Amino acid sequence: MGKATGFKEYERKNFGKRPVEERVYDYKDVYIPLGYDEMQVQAARCMDCGVPFCSSETGCPLGNTIPEFNDLVYRGQWKKALEILHQTNNFPEFTGTVCPAPCESACVLGINEAPIAIKHIELSVINRAYEEGWIKPHPPIMRTGKKIAVIGSGPAGLAAADQLNKAGHTVTVFERANRIGGLLTYGIPDFKLEKDIVDRRINLMEDEGVIFSPSTWVGKDYLTSNLTKHFDAIVLAGGSTQARDLPVPGRNLDGLHVAMDFLRQQNERIQGFPLTGSEITAKDKNVVVIGGGDTGSDCIGTAIRQGAKQVYQLEIMPEPPKERTDKYPWPNYPMIFRTSTSQEEGGIREFSVKTAAFSGKGGQVKTLHAVKLDERLQEIPGSQFEIPCDLALFAMGFLHPEHEGMLKELGVELDERGNVKTNCQNQTSIPKVFAAGDMRRGQSLVVWAISEGRKAAKAVDIFLMGSTNLK
Repeated sequence: MGKATGFKEYERKNFGKRPVEERVYDYKDVYIPLGYDEMQVQAARCMDCGVPFCSSETGCPLGNTIPEFNDLVYRGQWKKALEILHQTNNFPEFTGTVCPAPCESACVLGINEAPIAIKHIELSVINRAYEEGWIKPHPPIMRTGKKIAVIGSGPAGLAAADQLNKAGHTVTVFERANRIGGLLTYGIPDFKLEKDIVDRRINLMEDEGVIFSPSTWVGKDYLTSNLTKHFDAIVLAGGSTQARDLPVPGRNLDGLHVAMDFLRQQNERIQGFPLTGSEITAKDKNVVVIGGGDTGSDCIGTAIRQGAKQVYQLEIMPEPPKERTDKYPWPNYPMIFRTSTSQEEGGIREFSVKTAAFSGKGGQVKTLHAVKLDERLQEIPGSQFEIPCDLALFAMGFLHPEHEGMLKELGVELDERGNVKTNCQNQTSIPKVFAAGDMRRGQSLVVWAISEGRKAAKAVDIFLMGSTNLK
């Protein structure tokens, strides 16, 4: 806990935000952190709640011991807070930046007051650690002689690699893209997660002995059969990359794209890489984003920065309530109406809308045809309408990992949703092959991916060594 009466004495204070009229012209971080003295005051609000639901799986899939590091921050023991945080979270700079903070929804104080600013405190701890030089490479003292392949360098793959390297195994991370980081590097815009933050952690892991192999697509550039030949264990962490499509009339027109292709290209531009595929730009266009989640929000912010004429966001589900309802009781993460920083910047949001068709001219999309839905998701007669559309971005989520290539060649069993099937120890139908993250559990959060990677690493260590010290 923090100060015994802190939650009565201090109000929650959030990080500041750069003005909209300034930030839409660049891709720098939207947020302005509070000073460390101010964060100590925020940590003082952590109360002696008895049962810290923030640290439960409902609140934090990683099991971060949140009251402990809050108390240490309140007392000015920042380095000790870092040690406590790193015991359960390999990458607090990622979760402290892009996690939706289910821990705060599970905060006991949040029942009737503003919850503890856990996410901001976590980010402040790791930021100060880097500034003070507390983060240094710590390669394992001894190597076990075991070699492990991790396929995919997103948060699940990086967490598994980091843990297994700490256990003394020799870990090689294969990534088909030309830069390490997975969705951290290519999916999340820089205004939410600047890429030097990702690079900083990857460089640290490299200094600790993790081997990274970018531009290596297992099943194309690297034979899948070599995995089982040359490695003692394999961790599949390639993500859920098969995007949900929208098979409606006019789908074959130009100007209709999967959201991740659009986001990836902008990140490639910023990094100075050649663009993947034909160029996609929102400049001077009427843009329609189909899907109301985080990916859709990222598309809005990116399209506005590219100079879109107008941006619409369509969501098939009804507008969620403003406050928590009985459907999502505390401490569960509630589905309520939220406005992201990108949605603050502009655009028109529409709920209960179904995309019925596209039409165009000369093979290029020009119009999106839609219809309104009732609460049962049935079409409302006579509610058809049109939206000018030069570019449509499908941000409707992902179905499962790609089956052709590596997965098919390995012969791992899939579950009913098309994800890699595992037992409770993240082990697939092939004993030496494990799976973690979205490839195993389906599309989810970064915090869940890190948790999955850690769990898989622990299972691999037990499989290879008979026991483990990994948590």
